[in-house]
Amino acid sequence: MRDGYEGTGPGAITPDGCAVELYARLSVGGEPDVVEAAVPAGASILELGSGVGRMTHPLVARGFTVTAVDESAQMLERVRGARTVHSTIEGLDLAEKFDVVMLASFLVHAGDAEVRRGLLRTCAAHVADDGCVLVQREGAGYHADVPRERRDPAGYTVRVVAADPVGDGVNSVRVEYEFPDAAWTQTFLARPLTREQFEEALAEAGLRVAEYLTEDGTWVKAVPAA
Repeated sequence: MRDGYEGTGPGAITPDGCAVELYARLSVGGEPDVVEAAVPAGASILELGSGVGRMTHPLVARGFTVTAVDESAQMLERVRGARTVHSTIEGLDLAEKFDVVMLASFLVHAGDAEVRRGLLRTCAAHVADDGCVLVQREGAGYHADVPRERRDPAGYTVRVVAADPVGDGVNSVRVEYEFPDAAWTQTFLARPLTREQFEEALAEAGLRVAEYLTEDGTWVKAVPAA
């Protein structure tokens, strides 16, 4: 388990506190619609941090060719219809280029700034010159509007119960997931980033914002800066 990360509940827990069984149950929402609208039909997608395939499967069903990368072999065992690669994101080197590189799940907010730099370097190294990188950011108030809870239409409750400062601009975030028959928690480190800080992080990796894809600014289309 990574320092500052923890998970509880039934089944296997990954190094960043994610429970495999939990993520196999979570609904996908509208994220595949955002991706589909932003990229060419049939594009090749490198999905970084795919988990069990919550996003992978709908994208494959829509005709995209997906390479799913995750550091958890147990997560990747659940992925169907896509090429899978067992690797950390920051250590990935496929010597390939893709039409689209996707960094979802707020991974760009990694508490360790060096890890974030590694994630974005991987994005920049694997995107085609005329391709794009799709990044999912935290929404406004993610760390301030705490505690809060959301009832998912699928019948489970998600609670963000804490976002406590632990130094150097990083918060320890604790989330609870409650289902009728089981419950899980995840604790992780996250670094809030203003829009300016986010764009500076992209620039450091040789990327620039082409478009904010959603009104709330949580999905961003970036392209190689050169």
